Amino acid sequence: MSTVSHDHVVGHDHDHAHGYPQGWRRWLYATNHKDIGTLYLIFSFTMFMVGGVMALIIRTELFQPGLQIVRPEFFNQMTTLHGLIMIFGAIMPAFVGFANWMVPLQIGAPDMAFARMNNLSFWLLPPAAFLLVVSLFSPGGATAAGWTLYAPLSVQMGPGMDLGIFAIHILGASSIMGSINIVVTILNLRAPGMTLMKMPMFVWTWLITAFLLIAVMPVLAGAITMLLFDRHFGTSFFNAAGGGDPVLYQHVFWFFGHPEVYIMILPAFGIISQVIPAFSRKKLFGYSSMVYATSSIAILSFMVWAHHMFVTGMPVTGQLFFMYASLLVAVPTGVKVFNWIATMWRGSMTFETPMLFAIGFLFVFTMGGFTGLILAIAPLDIALHGTYYIVAHFHYVLVAGSLFALFAGWYYWSPKWTGFMYNELRGKIHFWGSLISFNVTFFPMHFLGLAGMPRRYADYPAQFTDFNQVATIGAFVFGLMQVYFLFWVALPAYRGAENHLEAGDKPWDGAEGLEWTLPSPPPFHTFETPPVVE
Repeated sequence: MSTVSHDHVVGHDHDHAHGYPQGWRRWLYATNHKDIGTLYLIFSFTMFMVGGVMALIIRTELFQPGLQIVRPEFFNQMTTLHGLIMIFGAIMPAFVGFANWMVPLQIGAPDMAFARMNNLSFWLLPPAAFLLVVSLFSPGGATAAGWTLYAPLSVQMGPGMDLGIFAIHILGASSIMGSINIVVTILNLRAPGMTLMKMPMFVWTWLITAFLLIAVMPVLAGAITMLLFDRHFGTSFFNAAGGGDPVLYQHVFWFFGHPEVYIMILPAFGIISQVIPAFSRKKLFGYSSMVYATSSIAILSFMVWAHHMFVTGMPVTGQLFFMYASLLVAVPTGVKVFNWIATMWRGSMTFETPMLFAIGFLFVFTMGGFTGLILAIAPLDIALHGTYYIVAHFHYVLVAGSLFALFAGWYYWSPKWTGFMYNELRGKIHFWGSLISFNVTFFPMHFLGLAGMPRRYADYPAQFTDFNQVATIGAFVFGLMQVYFLFWVALPAYRGAENHLEAGDKPWDGAEGLEWTLPSPPPFHTFETPPVVE
């Protein structure tokens, strides 16, 4: 374990010669990694709520067959914006917020490598989110081409599509800057004695994720720039009337889109790899195999993009290659699940809320992985493509995967951030309410998909009514559980309400890592004298 000196000298050799700025200036001009991490988390939870309202509009419309409350065009705008906001506005910024908070603390760095660039990469997000939401009020409304923005539909949409394109450009620029910052911080600012193979798993997963982001965000930028040119500058990249190919868009988009799926799950793996050993009171089983498995997933993610395109008429050879490559991704993922279970095996486990979310993650994410294996098999995918089976699959991976891991991380580290313990009973209510309502919402969608109900439709035949009603009720309960989390768990913990215990420097007796050597909450400037890792 590491030793660390606790000398806390405010403003030592820093711009903030007299402590740090107060009031709004502290947040607008923030260059401290903790403040920027907090800003990211607040922004992502706000967008999570906005995207959640859109999801509830979708589910309300689908409560009964026939058109109830919205027009089909608006329904499609909701499905599109819900996807874009949840991916680029909620899940990704939340993980970047965790990276900002935890990576410097875990590697013993005083801050991120590029503090001002860190500020810029956050403040690009609110205007981009504003563009996405305000596109609803443009002539013809927001883009309704689905979150994948497939041509030729996206070439024909109104000006809301352009606002969406600009928003995604800005979000992509933010991601690239954030990633460069994370890579340089991890490679250059580690404490003396912390070799790469001594880094916490969360740091490893973010190092690999950041390389993925730097590799694929420019690909997305290229795809949507070609869309923009097709729309306004007379090119025909994707326009068949001018000799273009709409399927080319799908190839370029999914070459970004599939690594993007792993960008949203690898940091989740990192969080789970911190939480499970802490509450099993054991070292992580097979640390080096975890590092190699994470790297393998990242490399394989570039070789499987066309499994999203089995119905575009690709040759059988292509289908076979992408089918086998997709099935291969199950191997390193299976290694991880095995390692987590082996870590818990014969450990002295306790079941505080972070551990509950981690085990919930394991259980439900594995189910999402199994449906992914089914969809990787080309003939099955051709039958299930574009049905609610797909919706069920990726929500099992993204909600029960990324989101549950984010909650596990929040419950695990928030005592360190705030200095106060959250209310354990309320945390457990949040977990059980979320887990049950999540499954009530998305499990029936497997049956809807197998029965052939297509996704992105505002109406459906009467035989699908029962499962849709169950899913809608589950969705409302799930949404209410997140409101409960905000007002009855998170805000009281940040305010340090009367009934909250002080956390102490190390609230979890099984937790290991440099972050637990600091006081709770950590001082504004930490590790001004680098700790020595032994």
